[in-house]
Amino acid sequence: MGWLRDWKRRRLLARHAIDAGLWRRTAAALPFLSGLTAAEVQRLKDMAIVFLAEKELSPLKGVELSDADRLSIAIQACLPVLELGLGWYEGWVGILVYPGDFRVKHEEMDEDGVLHEWEDELAGESWEGGPVILSWEAVGDAGSVAEGGANVVIHEFAHKLDMRNGAADGMPPLHAGMDPAHWRAVLEDAYTGFCDAVDRARDTWLDPYAAEAPAEFFAVASEAFFEAPNELKRRYPDLYAQFALFYRQDPALRLAQ
Repeated sequence: MGWLRDWKRRRLLARHAIDAGLWRRTAAALPFLSGLTAAEVQRLKDMAIVFLAEKELSPLKGVELSDADRLSIAIQACLPVLELGLGWYEGWVGILVYPGDFRVKHEEMDEDGVLHEWEDELAGESWEGGPVILSWEAVGDAGSVAEGGANVVIHEFAHKLDMRNGAADGMPPLHAGMDPAHWRAVLEDAYTGFCDAVDRARDTWLDPYAAEAPAEFFAVASEAFFEAPNELKRRYPDLYAQFALFYRQDPALRLAQ
C-alpha cells in the first residue's frame, strides 16, 4: 500500500505549506540547521508537514504547544531521516509531551529469579513499537549540546532508528555496503573508551549518561553528530565516519568552523 501512502502525502503537500515567518522564527532557534541547502530546507519542510499529519502529538498535564512548538519538534525529529525518509518512523504514531521529567517504573528479573523494581526520572523515552515520550522542559535545551546540554528529540528519535531491527542496542539496520562488523568494532571501541573515562572521572565532553549502554552511547553521540559535528569528528573520527554513512549526511561539512 506504499502507493496509497505516497498519493496521500502528495495531496497533503499540495494543499499545505509552512508559513514563511513561522519557519524563520522556529529555525532561528535551531542553529544546527545552518548550512542546509535550499533543496534540503524544502525537503525538511515537506517532511515536517507530513510528520505532523501522520503522528499524534499529545501534550499532557497542562502542557500547551503552539504551532511553533509542534514545528520545532517535527523539524528535529525529521533532521536525522532527512536523507533516509519518513519510512524509518513507520509502525508507531504517538508522541507524548510532559511538562518536565517524568518517572517510569522498571522491572527486571535477575539470573537468580529475583524480580527487581525501581523508578527512573527521565527526560525522554522511546518504546519499541510504541510512542516517544518527551519532557517539554528538556526539549527547550535544543541547540546546547556543544555547551554540555542535550537534544532530547534527536536522542529519542535515534533510539527509534536503532529499534527498526529490534530492541535498541546501538546497532540500527545498516545500509547496503556498510559492514556490520566494522560498525560494531568502531562503536565498541568508542564506547569502551568513553566508559573508562567516565569511571576515571575524566572530562568526557559527551553527556556521561552515554555510558549507561551502547544504545545510549549511540543516541547521545547522534545528538552531537547533528549539533556539534566538528567536535565529534575530532574526538571520534571513525565513529563520525560511520554515522555519516548511516545518516547519509555530513553535518561537519555544512557546519564547518
